[in-house]
Amino acid sequence: MGNEPERQLIRRLRAGDDAAFRQILKDHLAPLTRYAIRMTNSTSDAEDIVQETFVKFWLSKDQFNPERAKLTTWLHRIAHNLCIDHFRAVRPSGTEQNEATQLGPENNYHEDARASMLDTALMQLSEQQRSALVMCHYQGMRQNDAAMILKISVDALESTLRRGRTKLRELLDDQGLTNET
Repeated sequence: MGNEPERQLIRRLRAGDDAAFRQILKDHLAPLTRYAIRMTNSTSDAEDIVQETFVKFWLSKDQFNPERAKLTTWLHRIAHNLCIDHFRAVRPSGTEQNEATQLGPENNYHEDARASMLDTALMQLSEQQRSALVMCHYQGMRQNDAAMILKISVDALESTLRRGRTKLRELLDDQGLTNET
């Protein structure tokens, strides 16, 4: 994150300072993109979701209260809702190859295959289990923040994580990736 305190950035943003919005974009674009890619299994869908996240944030910037939540939590909540809307509109089959794992030939074939299997297994989890795992494991988000984004208690989040990990392990066992997650 930038060195400027979040409250100050928000004040500048509300006063019409374009540089404040650029700083917020710089600070949050990459983590939100990683989250959306993991949720949708598609780079192009993720880019659309992240773009819409920042548009929605811009339009609702006066509603954001830095006393109640961190900016990253607010932005992830918007992205999360957009991912759910995406899944309601288009039900993925889980068989498409993940664009995010289509990297150059310098990558090890086995790592690519393993990543693809993991992504396929993630897409088979419920939206809530996938969101919880992506936020807490891949995004490194604190459980309190993830629970707030998902609008559930921390206890419910822990239960969701446990069920998600168990289901993910079962799916990976079926694919021959036992004990590699």
